[in-house]
Amino acid sequence: MEETKTELQLIKLSEIQSQSAEDGLADTVKPRLEQAGADCGKISVIDEKIKSLSMIDERLEQAIIKTGAKLLILDPIQAYLGGGMDMNRANEARDMTKKLAALAERYRCAIVLVGHMNKAAGNKAAYRGMGSIDFFAVARSVLLVGRVEGEENIRAVVQIKNNLAAFGHPKAFALSEDGFQWLGDYEITADEVLGGIAPKANKMEQAKRLLRELAETNNASRAMRFSVLQTNRAYRSGHWKMQRKS
Repeated sequence: MEETKTELQLIKLSEIQSQSAEDGLADTVKPRLEQAGADCGKISVIDEKIKSLSMIDERLEQAIIKTGAKLLILDPIQAYLGGGMDMNRANEARDMTKKLAALAERYRCAIVLVGHMNKAAGNKAAYRGMGSIDFFAVARSVLLVGRVEGEENIRAVVQIKNNLAAFGHPKAFALSEDGFQWLGDYEITADEVLGGIAPKANKMEQAKRLLRELAETNNASRAMRFSVLQTNRAYRSGHWKMQRKS
């Protein structure tokens, strides 16, 4: 499958302003990265004004060579298939992923593909990604990210494939007006994330949170009791009366 040559044009994310062609980056990606403390001067985007990018585009390799990038993110997969490609056909998906795998190995660059889940409820996690399972098969590690039922601002990250090491423990993060915050280990399964089921371990998490809130309340109560105790002692010792007279 041949691609016509297009000159590589890179844009530093720090230089992206409110241009119509870059609205997604300017309005969403850049502000979120800045809020998280990212150095946008180290993040580059391939300019797609002349021609849209695809997974087999030679500009991907050119960009890695030019920047020395150690991380390449394509989000979402569907946007980088190229014209006429069918992501549900195993042979076409395999061709694309093989080329990406070769790039990753040749330049020691991690490549992250972000995909969306299909609506086939009840299937195993491996079959819930949109398109051919070859996207899942070629990856060395696959992470499932989803909402935690009953927790409006919390998202869970569950590893559902790992060819290189033992499976990692599920993690969670919170999204709020203050930005992004890691919450650390979280007791939840892939099935609970996929099914929109409140985690069984949520009771434990809720208990931990309740204990933390009680501890904070108790600390405040102790401080108040100490203040009242000091006032009572001052009153009994006559200092209060002296202060009243003065």
